[in-house]
Amino acid sequence: MVFKQAYLEDFKIYLKSEKNFSSHTIRAYCADVYTFLLWLGEADILSLEPSKFSEYLYFISNINYTKTTIARKIASIRAFYRFLYQEELIEYNPVDSIPIPKQNKTLPDFLYEDEVENILRGIKIDTPAGYRNRIILELLWVSGMRISELSGLNYENLNLEQNEIRVFGKGAKERIVLIPDKTKESLVNYIENVSDLICKKDKTPQSPLFINYNGYRLQNQSIRKALKQCLDSIHFSKHVTPHMFRHSFATRLLEHGADLRIVQELLGHSSIKNTQIYTHVSIQRLKDVYESSHPQNI
Repeated sequence: MVFKQAYLEDFKIYLKSEKNFSSHTIRAYCADVYTFLLWLGEADILSLEPSKFSEYLYFISNINYTKTTIARKIASIRAFYRFLYQEELIEYNPVDSIPIPKQNKTLPDFLYEDEVENILRGIKIDTPAGYRNRIILELLWVSGMRISELSGLNYENLNLEQNEIRVFGKGAKERIVLIPDKTKESLVNYIENVSDLICKKDKTPQSPLFINYNGYRLQNQSIRKALKQCLDSIHFSKHVTPHMFRHSFATRLLEHGADLRIVQELLGHSSIKNTQIYTHVSIQRLKDVYESSHPQNI
């Protein structure tokens, strides 16, 4: 298993340096491949027959995994063997032709505008951390950024004169998100007055925008914790995640007549298919309003 572990370590470096995958995705992919290698036992991974992989698919299909989890495991192993092929460790990819099972499409959860406003109003801003947390959640709402994109912001990413923020999404893909004047004013106040109350330190272009009391970059988990504390304090009943602000941003734009291609660009989706799901959200919302409001249904 030692030599297999070496391949896995090289694969991890490949995902980070060449594919620019997030740390979360890298952990998931490596865990999937490690489980597969354990299942293989003494079998030679460099001369794997496709039938062996089919056996593994049968094995995991009998475990209580969701279709999404199985699809990710297949994608992880396919990526691993593409890496081995790229490194010329194998002559052909034995799993490249294995199809990924179709997943059931589910509509993303989102928040109504008044729900977002209630959450933002519920955040106490009488402390530096409270003010920071409010501007963070407001940015998620008005820009559609992913939580990892927001936590990764440095001062050099800001172009506030143009109300622009440069973010790096999946695969280190760069894009520009826009913020309204009101949010910009709050962000400027955070930078000029509040951040030093959290931790006074020099601000260089490479300095993290959002920091904790030790001056280190605020991590995703801390943002999730701040959101949970806010929801608990206002007794908000709906389960909310930071990513729901992104869904809500896209849904709101489409409901107000934004072009689908514009929403795709603002979200950083590589395919328009990923953005089209929000049109279904809007249609479903219209149906819900119709069914609850139409005279024949009252």
